[in-house]
Amino acid sequence: MLEDQDIQAVEELHEAYRLITEQLSRVIVGQKQVIEELLIAMFARGHCLLVGVPGLAKTLLIRSLADTLDLKFRRIQFTPDLMPSDITGTEVIQEDRESGIRSLRFIKGPIFGNIILADEINRTPPKTQAALLEAMQEHQITAGGEAHRLEEPFFVLATQNPIEQEGTYPLPEAQLDRFMFNTFIDYPEHDEEFDIVKRTTADIEPEVTTALAGPRIIGLQRIVRRVPVADHVVHYALELVRNSRPNQPGAPDLVRQYISWGAGPRASQYLVLGAKARAVLHGRFHAETADIRAVAAPVLRHRIMTNFNAEAEGIRPDHVIRRLIEQAAQKQDEAVAGGRLPKVFRSEGSQSA
Repeated sequence: MLEDQDIQAVEELHEAYRLITEQLSRVIVGQKQVIEELLIAMFARGHCLLVGVPGLAKTLLIRSLADTLDLKFRRIQFTPDLMPSDITGTEVIQEDRESGIRSLRFIKGPIFGNIILADEINRTPPKTQAALLEAMQEHQITAGGEAHRLEEPFFVLATQNPIEQEGTYPLPEAQLDRFMFNTFIDYPEHDEEFDIVKRTTADIEPEVTTALAGPRIIGLQRIVRRVPVADHVVHYALELVRNSRPNQPGAPDLVRQYISWGAGPRASQYLVLGAKARAVLHGRFHAETADIRAVAAPVLRHRIMTNFNAEAEGIRPDHVIRRLIEQAAQKQDEAVAGGRLPKVFRSEGSQSA
């Protein structure tokens, strides 16, 4: 249960969400869903992979977000010749001028920041990509046999170009699974693109102000985990994930036909955490199945592996996710009609997907 100070924190985070989106709108046109998904991931202590063609302001969005949160921003441009030590840091020999004694000193790499932009992460070899694994999971790096803690809060926001695949190194499934969200950035609408052209071709340099101090984010992250979630919401998340596995009883025919591997337990965890964070950002004190549906696509699209049949027929993970949501909604409606869902949850459960 949320205590009085927790309720105040929820209200604070809801107001911060409004201020952050207001500040970002000075620099970024549209992309409201992308901004929401970024903030959900950050307050749920997750990392985010942004996929979009060049020129959609991915880098500008991340930098502006760091400015609104008063966080230390570090950009790492991933290239084929990038080495792990270029990211984590390295030990150098340092000589004391007075005593002449030489000793090893660790020089921190760009990973020691709050918001890390891993730009074009698929352009560097696997051994360099793997340098991020320990940092993303443990919030530390190991160099010279010694562990070095990273600064908190810590987020990795990686970008990837879906067009160019030649000469790139696709992320292994184990590393993809470390990203809470796979956020797709699409082309802007006509009116939005008109505003983009007008803004960027004029002598105007919009600035953003701090909407939330960095240290306060850590406290608000704890509030997200304390948000209550009903059992039927957890079961709803589990049903989405388990039905994405082709060998699972009750999986749709679409899954059995087009999916080779479904999502693992980490997907269920991120669905619930994402739902909690979304509820708080919208000023609510409990998570609903509508929140699960809202975060289902970014959580599941990089955890569902399609087979050759799907590629041949143009079936993408998002098509499967929509079918899973439709099936889960149908079962929930049947549970409401049959009286198997408590009355207190029926109004929510009867909502359409």
